[in-house]
Order: sequence, then C-alpha cells, then structure tokens
Amino acid sequence: GQLCLCALCSLLMRSRRGRGRCLLGAPLLPVLARLCGLPLHTLPVLNTFAAILTVLEVIYVLGSHVLVPLQLASPSPQALEVYRLVALGVSLWSQLAVPLLFLVFWLVLFSLRLSSFLASSGSPLAQQGLLFLLLSSAAECCSTPYSLVGLTFTVSYLALGVLNLCKFYLLGFGAFQNGNVMHRGVTEGVTLLLLALQTGLLDLQILQRTFLLSIILFIVVTSTLQSMIEIADPIVLALGASRNRSPWKHFRGVSMCLFLLVFPCFMAYKIAHFFHLDFWLLILVSSCMLTSLQVMGTLFIYALFMVELLQDTPLERMDEIIYCVNAVSRVLEFLVAVCVVGYGTWESLFGEWSWMGASVIIIHSYFNVWLRAQSGWRSFLLRREAAKKINSLPRATGRQLRDHNDVCAICFQDMQVAVVTPCSHFFHATCLRKWLYVQDTCPMCHQQV
Repeated sequence: GQLCLCALCSLLMRSRRGRGRCLLGAPLLPVLARLCGLPLHTLPVLNTFAAILTVLEVIYVLGSHVLVPLQLASPSPQALEVYRLVALGVSLWSQLAVPLLFLVFWLVLFSLRLSSFLASSGSPLAQQGLLFLLLSSAAECCSTPYSLVGLTFTVSYLALGVLNLCKFYLLGFGAFQNGNVMHRGVTEGVTLLLLALQTGLLDLQILQRTFLLSIILFIVVTSTLQSMIEIADPIVLALGASRNRSPWKHFRGVSMCLFLLVFPCFMAYKIAHFFHLDFWLLILVSSCMLTSLQVMGTLFIYALFMVELLQDTPLERMDEIIYCVNAVSRVLEFLVAVCVVGYGTWESLFGEWSWMGASVIIIHSYFNVWLRAQSGWRSFLLRREAAKKINSLPRATGRQLRDHNDVCAICFQDMQVAVVTPCSHFFHATCLRKWLYVQDTCPMCHQQV
C-alpha cells in the first residue's frame, strides 16, 4: 500500500527527476531497513529521517510553484494581494492534485481495512452483513482528520459520478456539453465534512461512529437524489411539452423518475427500521417524503402532456391544471414541514430540550414553513388578481376580430375568441392571463391593464 501510494504521489506531483521520486519513496526506508536485517532500535530513527525527507520534498515542490503566480501578478499592483492569493491557491491545487491524492489515500486505506475484515471470517463484524461491513470499514477509515478529508473527496467524486451517470442516462453524450456548476459533487462532500465536524465523528468509538456515519451518508445520499431530481425534472417535462415521439427517451425519463420515486421511500423505511423515531430521524424521513412528492408532481404533469399529445385538440385550461398539481404538491410539502416542526416543538417542550434542537426548529420553521407559505400565498393572490382582470375585460365580437385580422401577439396563433384591453389590443384570454401572472401591463404598449 505504501509503495502504491508513493508511486501515485510521484506521478501526480509530476516529479520528472529521479531525485524527487526517491525522496517520495522515503517512507519505505523503515521497511527496507527491516528487510536488510537492521536492529529494531534503528527503525524509529530511520522513520524520523524519512519523515524529514518527505517534508523537505513537499516544501521544495511548494516553493517551486510559489513564484509562478506571484510573477504573473506582478504587472498589476492594484489587485496584487487578492490575485496573488487566488493564483497561488489555484496553481498549487492543480499542480499537486490535492483531491485526487486524498481520494487515492482513502481508497487504499479503505481497501486494506475491508480486506482485513473479510480475511478474518470469525470476527463479529464479518457476520453482520455486507452493508454493515462496508459502513464499519468506512468508519474505521475516519479516525483521523486526514482520513476524514479523504472520505470527503471520495464522496464528492462518487456524487459527481452518479450525477454524470444520471445525465448520460437521460441525454446521452449530449449531456456533457453544458455542465451545471451546481452539480459537481461539491455540495455532498461539504455536507459530509460539516456534519462530521459538528457531531464530533472523530471522537466516537467504532460502533457509535459506524451508526453516526450511516446517518450522515443517508443525508448525503438524500442531497444527491435532490440534485438528480433537479437534473431529471426539466428533461422529463421537456419531453412531454415538446411532443418528442422517441420511445427510448421517454422510457429513460420515466424510469429515472420511478427510481427517484421508489428509492427515497426504501431509504426512509430502512432508516426508520434500524433507528428509534425522534426529531432528527423525522427530519431525515421527511426529506425522503418531499423528494418522492416532487417526483410524483413531475410524473403527473408529464402524464397530462402525454394525454394532450394523444388528443387532436389541446386540453382546455391546461395551465390551470398544471398550477393545481403544483399547488397540491407544495401544500403537501408544507404540511410535512409543519408536522416536523410541530413534533420537534412538542419534543422540546415535553421531552429533552437542547439549544441545538431549538435552533434547528427555528431555522426549519423559517425556511420550510414561513417562506413556503409566503411564496404560495403570493402566487395565489397574483393568479386571483389576473383572473379578475381577465373576467372584467370585454370579449371581442366576430366583426371586431374580422376587422382586426391579426394573430395573438403573445402566442402568434389565430384568434377565434379574444379579449380587448383598455388600450384596444386583442389577445387570447389564456395568453393574457399568463402574461398578467408576471406583470400587470399590456404586452404591446405597456399601459396599465
């Protein structure tokens, strides 16, 4: 393991000279000394010497790249301080391949730990099942800050791979032409690191660390599923709205939505089966429920588009139906958030009270209850006001439509029925209503409607 790690470090740090490769192999000096038959009391001295050589090599590599960004930044003294720091960080980060180094380090550590567990078939951990064995091996590899950082980068790369696989499954090779900066696995890695530091994961015993790590990984997987929904939702709705007739594309979109509908429910069932129900567990289960609710709304709207595609004429009041579906989904999400806040408040008042629990309840109440209720009520008022304005406008007569002899300026379709604004412009009632959801002026002359 040390030999592989040193070779990868030498390759990633691009040490082209033989001296650098030898210095990166300095941690092997105690092993070579033992193979040569040197006495045991010389090994600590060789280990210290090897550590000093490794530190000197790292300092040399860092120093060789320090002057490059500083020289680039020297022509602009006004932005010298900020640019030097940014350029230095970017240069060192790319040259040293820090994420990849930590990834290889943690994977080697995890592989050795897992192989040792599998080799000892008589140990209690080896008899608990594959999932528990994997979690125990991962928990064993999170005992130091360096290994925790390695796990963070490993989770980031895994999340990035899953999200790229989701894009590739839905769109094929065209998915990688325009990448989304929010879907690069950074959120999942940072979430794991912050939760591990906040809960004191490094200070726990192995069994407690295993169960806590399983909960943290559950939260990370939930965040990854939410990112997958953000990828799949516009793609699936675009398939229905654009009247795409490719059965393979529709199959891929629907199958991805079904997976995102069933898998969060399975995760919620598993975690509720293994742990006692409390406020924190309820938050985790509710996040899975919200994920499934979002997918159900997407599938229902997609089904409406498919029904409209099979009919000769478009569905009447399609926009209102879609709004009602989204409204029902948002109301259910709001009710779930209210139940979580209510249960947490009850537990804080009549059970075990803590500042952490109270702060989480306050944050959850503001972001998931108050802001959602405020946004939903504002949307409802805008739609009601737009409907009142449309109903108050006069309908155009047949003679007015013949004299007008033009298309709707919003959808560019012929007008068999239209409404007339106070500024004497003609529009479809449904088109003008959608416009009034956004602003209350005429689309043509921008006078108040």
